[in-house]
Amino acid sequence: MTHRKGRKPQNLPQKSAKSRKEAAEIRRPTGLTRRSKAGLWIYGVHAVLGVLENPARSIERLVVSPEAARRLGPDFDRSVAERHIMAETLNQRAIQVEIPAGAVHQGVAVLTKPLANPDFEKTCTPAGPDCSIVVVLDQITDPRNFGAVLRSAGAFGALAVVATDRHAPPEGGALAKAASGALETVPVVRVTNLARALETLADIGYWRTGLAAEGPEPLAARPDRSAVALVLGAEGAGLRRLTAEHCDSLERISGAGGLNVSVAAAVALYELSRVTN
Repeated sequence: MTHRKGRKPQNLPQKSAKSRKEAAEIRRPTGLTRRSKAGLWIYGVHAVLGVLENPARSIERLVVSPEAARRLGPDFDRSVAERHIMAETLNQRAIQVEIPAGAVHQGVAVLTKPLANPDFEKTCTPAGPDCSIVVVLDQITDPRNFGAVLRSAGAFGALAVVATDRHAPPEGGALAKAASGALETVPVVRVTNLARALETLADIGYWRTGLAAEGPEPLAARPDRSAVALVLGAEGAGLRRLTAEHCDSLERISGAGGLNVSVAAAVALYELSRVTN
């Protein structure tokens, strides 16, 4: 059968309301961070538990699948009750509709507001007689790498992670999931000028160590310092010239080459904690 141009074919099966809804869900735009007027979605078990335990977070919605609720158990129920919020029970597909396509949410997600930017100098002031470490990121743009560095910073007790407002990933679900809860415990301080921030760190007592493959000395041989700013550059590009010029030393990880920036950060933080403690 043929149809005249401009005429709609007749007697074709119509899509149900459910089918139209599912098609719309499939066509929705994707992205690393799905924001709403109320805030942003953070997903994954450890990331969400971190949000629930952080009193600085305001929570707009909490969604959980029945399977995840059973798996998380009474500790999760207690955290929800302490925040005086209600958890919405949704199936896995319904949760996926709310967050970026392909994100591994593990059956739980929370809609929250971004954290306030902490005061730079107050947050980074060396704490007591023990060695203080601050991690400085020079144009690390991948949210998963940024989150993994944040996780290592938390594991080794860094006071803060410092990054620029631009050329750094915004707070979001992918970053939070990679950080595995550390986004809630390690302050992320965003600055407009990294060189000026490094000058301020020197003024308040930090030795600024830039990690670079061409560094003349191995990091493990670094003399003891009471406060260290570990400066890391982007993969491939490394530290920018101006950033390197604002470091007191450029050092390398002995015997290791071609490491992912998040792995390099973990190794360097281990070396710093081993030498200074």
